[in-house]
Amino acid sequence: MSADERRRMIVQSVLPLLVEYGSGVTSSQIARAAGIGEGTVFRVFKDKDELFATCFAEALKPDQVLDAIAVIDLDQPLDDRLIEAADALSAHLQRMGALMAVMHGSGRRPEHRHDDRRDRRKESMSAMRDAMAELFEPEKDRLRLPPAQSAAFFLSLLFSGRIRFSETGDEPTTMELVDVFLNGALGAA
Repeated sequence: MSADERRRMIVQSVLPLLVEYGSGVTSSQIARAAGIGEGTVFRVFKDKDELFATCFAEALKPDQVLDAIAVIDLDQPLDDRLIEAADALSAHLQRMGALMAVMHGSGRRPEHRHDDRRDRRKESMSAMRDAMAELFEPEKDRLRLPPAQSAAFFLSLLFSGRIRFSETGDEPTTMELVDVFLNGALGAA
């Protein structure tokens, strides 16, 4: 296994541990989860700080959710496509939120410049919007707005709605959110 492959394998093994234990996760827990010796971890990573920063950067990447969106069957109805995508996006947000909460709560904040973080967030949102636009593309003749703009509106509703509703405790189901997006707030006349 190459050093890059080993790094990826270790990071994927450590992410769930960070969510569960925060920065208090031990070297032996890391090694056990990755199925390697403790020394191997530190031949690949300089120290735990580098490992945690790499894990944090990996968690912020949208790759996993983009892969999930890419395999959504475009032959199914639009509402079904959007429900699948919204569930994948919501799971991504929950993973990121859980990791950030644990890391910040344990006093470990990955070191990076504000500009870098903003650029990565912008790239991530752009990639998610483009992936979502593909889901709208088969309906482009029926849409009021172009697919990319429809995707941007959908993501805005999904992301801001989930955050606000989670504060009040009466979060709508994904199906309800998609229904309001596609059909509006008014019921049938």
